[in-house]
Amino acid sequence: MAERLMVVVGYEAAELLDIACVTTPLGMANGIGTPTVPYRVRLAGPGGTPLVCGTGLTLGADEALERLVGPLDTLIVSGGVGFERAAADSRLVAHVRRLAKESRRVASVCTGAAVLAAAGLLDGRRATTHWRYARALADENPQVTFDPAPIYVRDGNVYTAAGVTSALDLTLAFIEEDHGPDLARQVARDLVVYLQRPGSQAQMSLFTSAPVPRDEVTRGIVEHIAAHPGADLSTKALAARAGVTPRHLTRLFTHHLGQAPARYVRLARAEVAAQLLTSTALPLEAVADRCGFGSAEAMRQAFTRRFGISPSRYRNAARKAE
Repeated sequence: MAERLMVVVGYEAAELLDIACVTTPLGMANGIGTPTVPYRVRLAGPGGTPLVCGTGLTLGADEALERLVGPLDTLIVSGGVGFERAAADSRLVAHVRRLAKESRRVASVCTGAAVLAAAGLLDGRRATTHWRYARALADENPQVTFDPAPIYVRDGNVYTAAGVTSALDLTLAFIEEDHGPDLARQVARDLVVYLQRPGSQAQMSLFTSAPVPRDEVTRGIVEHIAAHPGADLSTKALAARAGVTPRHLTRLFTHHLGQAPARYVRLARAEVAAQLLTSTALPLEAVADRCGFGSAEAMRQAFTRRFGISPSRYRNAARKAE
């Protein structure tokens, strides 16, 4: 029986979750769907010696990276706190570059993108990585267009996933690509994944990505926006509620949140819309009204800027994952 050889590359201080979030769904796909072309999953590392992960736990490698030969179906480089040493290891990088030429697909998880970049595999491409490291990797690799927002990005046959558990989303996308949506959804259900998220979904929520503002005025207005997205949230109205001038409120938001009140409101409304799209059957016009958008078209524009996908496509992706 033919097999799809899926090789995960690890190294010293790789992230255990980066590896497991790839290997576990692939193994479950074999057991659940008994696909006609099953996956053969192998963990490869330098010398084939045991890999001490960043958590301190040790994994046994199946293959020595140096001895591994293609053809491979998919080559996936994990991330982890040891990514800088891995990307600076010329031998490891050279073997990743060699094996990439013998692979149908090439991918990275989290900071594993640094290894792909070092191998020249992301040159001229759009890629993503963990939001915390995106700027540093972009500065170090100007030949790569790093986008810190999406969960994963596909550019040709090269895929890059954001941080840690986004590897689940990427691997589910691989399963769907290889065996169809039914098997991918079944694996997602068995993994108790609430939503098989589209790759364009943002990594971080506006409501969780930044600390609560220490300033009492700013904090009060932020809480009001979250609780009343359909209300009049113009800068003038918010300033009146806070008892300050619009100009002063703008200064407060810029200082504590890094953006003007109007922009914060648009992003907040888009995120509330995302929740309603996946948790209710409300028509798009009703969702737009509840979130304070003047029309479904205004919501579509704001939503697409925030998530890189239209509201209708976002809802359809959520329904397919149920």
